[in-house]
Amino acid sequence: MEYRVIKENDLFLLTDEKGNIPNDHPYGPGLYKKDTRFLSEFEIKINGEELILLSSEGDKSYENEMILTNPHMEENGQLILWRESIELKRKRFIYDGVLYEQVVVKNYYPKPLTFRISLNIDVDFADMFLVRGFQSGEVGTLAGVELGKRSMTYNYRGADSVVRSSVVSWDHEAVEVKDGYVEFECHLLHGDEQKITFKVNPVIDGVSGKEYAADVAYTKLVTSYHSWNDKTTKVQTDYLPLQRMVERGVSDLRVLLTDVGYGPFPVAGLPWFGVPFGRDSLIAALQMLSFNPDVAKGTLRTLAHYQGINNDPWRDEQPGKIMHEIRYGELANTNQIPFTPYYGSVDSTPLFLVLLVEYAKWTNDLTLVRELIPNILAALNWIDQYGDLDGDGLVEYHQESSKGIANQGWKDSGDSIVHRNGDYAKTPIALVEVQGYVYQAKIGLADLFEALNDHQMAEELRKQAEILKVTFHNAFWMEEHGFYAIALDKDKNQVGTLTSNPGHLLYSGILDEERIKSVSSMLISEKMFSGYGIRTMGEGEAAYNPMSYHDGSVWPHDNSMILLGMGKNDRAKEAALIMDGLIEASRHFEYDRLAELFCGYSHRVRKLIKYPVACSPQAWAAGTPLTFIQTLLGCFPNNLKDEITLNPILLDGMNELHVEQLRIGKGILSISLYRMTNGMTELKVHENTTGLRIAVAETSLS
Repeated sequence: MEYRVIKENDLFLLTDEKGNIPNDHPYGPGLYKKDTRFLSEFEIKINGEELILLSSEGDKSYENEMILTNPHMEENGQLILWRESIELKRKRFIYDGVLYEQVVVKNYYPKPLTFRISLNIDVDFADMFLVRGFQSGEVGTLAGVELGKRSMTYNYRGADSVVRSSVVSWDHEAVEVKDGYVEFECHLLHGDEQKITFKVNPVIDGVSGKEYAADVAYTKLVTSYHSWNDKTTKVQTDYLPLQRMVERGVSDLRVLLTDVGYGPFPVAGLPWFGVPFGRDSLIAALQMLSFNPDVAKGTLRTLAHYQGINNDPWRDEQPGKIMHEIRYGELANTNQIPFTPYYGSVDSTPLFLVLLVEYAKWTNDLTLVRELIPNILAALNWIDQYGDLDGDGLVEYHQESSKGIANQGWKDSGDSIVHRNGDYAKTPIALVEVQGYVYQAKIGLADLFEALNDHQMAEELRKQAEILKVTFHNAFWMEEHGFYAIALDKDKNQVGTLTSNPGHLLYSGILDEERIKSVSSMLISEKMFSGYGIRTMGEGEAAYNPMSYHDGSVWPHDNSMILLGMGKNDRAKEAALIMDGLIEASRHFEYDRLAELFCGYSHRVRKLIKYPVACSPQAWAAGTPLTFIQTLLGCFPNNLKDEITLNPILLDGMNELHVEQLRIGKGILSISLYRMTNGMTELKVHENTTGLRIAVAETSLS
């Protein structure tokens, strides 16, 4: 990454690799809270000159560390500061709504030195949509700067009448403080060092972060990560590339957690999508079920709170619909953009139900199911009444908001639903994977209602699911390709371009065995599989472009949904190929961190090429390696049927896989896989306090 980013709850910092926020940088670095930039410049210099970067570390999700040094400084033949005399270390982290920056300078010159450290500061309170150049609109006014000996406060009154402030403070006496500038003088003997701690506290209508001594705040932050790790499934394998990916994924998902009052849930990704999402948060929580099911609970409660109530075309809202995205900035608050929240997502509602079903299968938490019964019924009503725009039994989407999103599935770019002749499909559009999600939701909910003794509702949902299954296959199956169309257009014509979307059907249960085999074979064909992962669109299709966002690139989360389906359906060979490809892809990214997406060029032609503006860390990319573990175990618990199915495999290069503290129901499952001398996989169960029967396929159990 050419940037550094840290986040804690709803505050995040985006800087360049030196740790600076340069003024007017096109990428929009800054300190952001509630979609507002609370720092637009934050740049450290020595004697007024820019520093030289030596090291920039972002391996820890919760902190950044940079090491810099001074350039050679000479004026009129007189030495001011010899090059590399000063080491300057920057360490920053966020805790309880406050940014902490600790700057340590050390003298490596053989004699005493005197020099000055300066910090340029500015705050524009810009709405994130303005920073990204997506919108223009009416904004508020700056209300002045208050200067103190050890602080500088910027104030702003927004067009939404919200008063926002940035309080920048420091713990040393400065030699100069003026608007946007503070300077310190350092006198250091050889080997001596000096530390200056800065704090930045964003304030919204008088509500600020809670400040601590920096060391206390840091200890509290690290302790919270230890607590997260203690509650999370432990994985150990001798296959180190996978080990690194899993550890990175778990760490990144922790930094992406936010709580807006209903429990922790993953925001979509950094830097630009650190807010509650529908689809993204739901899929990331689904990926995390085998590692920390509490996240699913927080996600479900959060999205239930924001479930649609009204018919509001401006927000693409209907009763029962699960939101797409919510924003909190000035443009949203003044209704200049429809994200308060915005509901333009056709798949969030069925995915909400899918996550609830899978969460209940993992945890047997029927208390939450009962709590969410009104939300379940409202979501089902949306699917049948509002989602099915023409009454044909399929769910379609159509944009109504003038500032909304045209394509409302996960491939939401304007060119993503395209016919084989290159024409863009026109709405209303029925997406293939959405029908699978609806089927999976209704079949799963039938079991839940059965467990709650509502047999009539269970029977009705099963009937609806079976009708959908027949309607779906008749409408989407392309016999000549042995594959499914990505969509139906407004005239109910198949959009026949070969894409990855039908791969999500493997997880849904809507496919019979013959078509599971056919879909799986297509997905790993040279047309679809780049060697690094399954492409979003097949090579050779009219709209195929390996550099595109959705028409030939590779998205790790897309592959993860396919992997879960393959693991569920005993497609071990195909699943192993995909996992091997993504593991190889991870080697091309800093800290083995899979990005949101990457280009779809074949690995036989050239090495992996990164997509230029991919989010990183990104929740459902971070969650992808976690699905590897569930897929390798073939682990699909069902508390509703009192059993855990296991169908374990090991990748080439793996000899051992140990998984501890799988939280299933009210108990724990800890197991190990070993490669035997005959090539078979041996499974050992070390602990099973779940009370569930373990059903094992094609392995020896000891």
